[in-house]
Amino acid sequence: MMKKLFVLFTLSLVIEIYPQFIPESFSLSGEKKHLNKLFDSNPVSNTITDIVTIGDTVWIGTSRGVSVSYDRGENWTNFYNTEVFGDLGVSAVAYNKYDGSVWIATAQDVEIPGGETLPEGRGYKYSTDGGLNWSSVPQPIDDPGDSLIAYGINDGINLPFVRALPITTGINNVTYDIAFTDGVIWIASYASGLRKSTDRGQTWQRVVLPSDSLDEVTPYDTIKYALQPVAGDFGPDQNLNHEMFSVISINDSTIYAGSAGGIDKSTDGGISWRKFNHTNQKKPISGNWVVALKYNQSEQKLWAGTRRADDPMEFFGVSSTSDGGENWETFLDDEYVWNLGLKENDIFVATNNGIFRSSDEGATWILPNNIIDRNSGVILTTKEFYSVSAVEENGGVWDIWLGSGDGLAKLRETSFWQGEWRIYLASQSLVSEKETYCYPNPYSPKLDQLKIKYSTGGKDAPVTIRIFDFGMNYVRTILQNAMRNKTIASPPDFWDGKNDAGNIVPNGVYLYRVDVGSDKPLFGKIIVMQ
Repeated sequence: MMKKLFVLFTLSLVIEIYPQFIPESFSLSGEKKHLNKLFDSNPVSNTITDIVTIGDTVWIGTSRGVSVSYDRGENWTNFYNTEVFGDLGVSAVAYNKYDGSVWIATAQDVEIPGGETLPEGRGYKYSTDGGLNWSSVPQPIDDPGDSLIAYGINDGINLPFVRALPITTGINNVTYDIAFTDGVIWIASYASGLRKSTDRGQTWQRVVLPSDSLDEVTPYDTIKYALQPVAGDFGPDQNLNHEMFSVISINDSTIYAGSAGGIDKSTDGGISWRKFNHTNQKKPISGNWVVALKYNQSEQKLWAGTRRADDPMEFFGVSSTSDGGENWETFLDDEYVWNLGLKENDIFVATNNGIFRSSDEGATWILPNNIIDRNSGVILTTKEFYSVSAVEENGGVWDIWLGSGDGLAKLRETSFWQGEWRIYLASQSLVSEKETYCYPNPYSPKLDQLKIKYSTGGKDAPVTIRIFDFGMNYVRTILQNAMRNKTIASPPDFWDGKNDAGNIVPNGVYLYRVDVGSDKPLFGKIIVMQ
């Protein structure tokens, strides 16, 4: 599958979200043009950046918008290319337990003058009825004159207002996390910082956080700095602590917000804040760039995905605290963390090197064995995982959901990392029964399996698939007169990138041939790049 990147550039940071594109058909009916949703057996994207589970319902944020299953993954409703969502990507998915609504933050790539491509926040969609109807909220955009904030004694009477850099564009103004307290929506955005709304996004208030040089802020302080993530109208200062990437509410009073400068904590509903980072504590977090937060209520432990920001003494990993942030333990040194999940007291960490899991508070970490869908024969070989969630079914059965850059996987767990795997792969339907294509292309055998799509016309037929190099020298037989019954929308067959001797083939251009019964052979081209 083709990929493009949402990339945010700061003086010291880069963050990526991976979108792909394949349109999905939909139909509209009724005067209000409500979606008459078409169900599918799979989501329409293989890049799964966010997973939210609520009972039998699974919401996933993907590179082709948002998808939902109401029956634990048996059927999927895909909102990509619909009237409401269009072809926007998804940067965050969140569930509001107070009113049962689901919120989706959207974004897209835009080209700015000079040819550079940057991400643009495109606002939010929320539904209070499980996705039947959607409301739209624009991305928070400031007027050029919105440069002063009243905060405590800095009310323009006793002391001057707090200065703030107006964010007048959606460029780089992308929301990466959403949290809720009773009646309040909290958003963490790179360019526009931490904001809150008490009227479902009709208006937003900027939240005053400590500057990089201060460890706390209260309404009784004299504020002499400006809220600005980058150097701007109020001086050369760049406050990494105003570049936000994660937020979580523990209760209506306690909120944690992760930035590029550490973790900010409020115990009074977001009025006063204290900052924890790699340099202001004896037992600190591993790195100041905090991309994920997860709280274990039973153990009262906060976990954080903590990456290196701008200090060479920082390091990538995961950090946890059991005393509200006073002291931190660090784990999985040098692992590039994307997201976190919980199953009772087990912590899951989604990284570039797999899904790590610990049942003993981080003393040991265990990766799953081979992720194989026994029914389809599909193997999930990628090591890059971006999201994880676990949900309990009635009777104590757990589903563990893993989102990668190469598909979605569900484990119906019977014991630790054991049980029945199901893998969901998105693939574009063939235009006709007389064509074939393969993906991803270019293809790396070390990261993935090659998927080969073809059709037998919906009838049983013997199929043979062979691989050749560009000089038509034989390399491998994938199938030999195997009975298949495939339509233009059926799942693919696979090649692991190896020749008949079991060795991974070298980089280059390869050809594959599909023989379906006595029909005319079909040919396709593969580019192997490692």
